[in-house]
Amino acid sequence: MKTRDKIIYASLALFNEQGERNITTNHVAAHLGISPGNLYYHFRNKEDIIRSIFSLYQHHLETSFQLYQNEPATIDLLISYFDAMFYAMWEFRFMYANLTDILNRDSQLKSLYLITQEQVLKRCCHILSKLKQDEFLSIDEKDIPPLAETIRMIICFWIGYKQTHSSNMEITKSSLYEGLLRILMLSKAYSTARSHSTFVRLEQHYRARAIALIE
Repeated sequence: MKTRDKIIYASLALFNEQGERNITTNHVAAHLGISPGNLYYHFRNKEDIIRSIFSLYQHHLETSFQLYQNEPATIDLLISYFDAMFYAMWEFRFMYANLTDILNRDSQLKSLYLITQEQVLKRCCHILSKLKQDEFLSIDEKDIPPLAETIRMIICFWIGYKQTHSSNMEITKSSLYEGLLRILMLSKAYSTARSHSTFVRLEQHYRARAIALIE
């Protein structure tokens, strides 16, 4: 792996483990056993590193939330979407935990973030419309954009909600599965007679994952 990529992934790990606010470029350099000068050869500052991490986040969103077309709506298909939601929340948890501050510090990143989220919202609407077409969801077309935005809101702010409404500030996989289950609960409310049992199985699947992490 190239030094530049090592810096990106080491920063991501440290930001996630210790919080982005607590990590400087010197911490990253020391963690990798390289000089600060070597790090600055690749990145001008911490914001520059965060933008590169954001590119990984963008790629994940672009590739994981594509509209399904030539396949049926099945539990495996829905699991792939919900697993992608969980991956985004867990792998980039430092960003969700400190989203407002990070975006306020970097106007360039904020512009990229807003464009990316608008694209995600459109893709989510397309997926929900296809699930309606395939009789997996019973929902008025006009209600699809608000549902998509609500799902996005839970993903983006679930970590902040848990941190401000709990004495335990630690971000755990189990706590993120709680957020995923809220999205499932919301989605199941729009299920059809055909799909209701699938959503029940999905809830059981992710609840079992959450419980396994606690035991």
